[in-house]
Amino acid sequence: MLRIGDIIFSRDILERKFRCDLPKCFGNCCRYGDSGAPLLKEEARMLEDILPVVKPYLRQEGIAVIEKEGTSIRDFENDLVTPLIENAECAYTILHENVFLCGIEKAWQDRKISFRKPLSCHLFPARIKQYRDFSAVNYQELSICTPAVSCGKAEGVYVYEFLREPLIRAFGEDLYNELCLAAKELRDRKSTRLNSSHRIRS
Repeated sequence: MLRIGDIIFSRDILERKFRCDLPKCFGNCCRYGDSGAPLLKEEARMLEDILPVVKPYLRQEGIAVIEKEGTSIRDFENDLVTPLIENAECAYTILHENVFLCGIEKAWQDRKISFRKPLSCHLFPARIKQYRDFSAVNYQELSICTPAVSCGKAEGVYVYEFLREPLIRAFGEDLYNELCLAAKELRDRKSTRLNSSHRIRS
């Protein structure tokens, strides 16, 4: 664990490698899970406000669910989440060449809205859990992300590097820079120990 201020990061965030590979995973993080994407209260309000702009991007199945259940719902744990289409993909998903993408993000890319997408989606595969005195950021390892792990290893991209934009969005650039320095120090110390061990065996 690494603590910076009142934020605790798991070592996996710093040491594991990850980079999304949509052509191979098909955006299945938008399709599989126990419930919809977790939402902050202000994000739930935002979805109500931007629905008229986002709606033309969405599939009819998603629109039908949103009109029936609302732009956000409470899940089995009473948390605010996005609604789902037949208990599967998020109602805000769109399909492009068999890949699930975010209709909200597409509207943002077209500069129709200033809200990119829920922070929980932007941060995936990391999750933030709030406690009374601190927040914990953990890496969530899922089998559907096996292609992303392989891609991250092949390209040498760490989780925290892949998540640069959402981590800055969540915690600010100064904290992110501290995180980068801490990750480098951890790698340097690990490299020093390995080199020392090699010299001893030699």
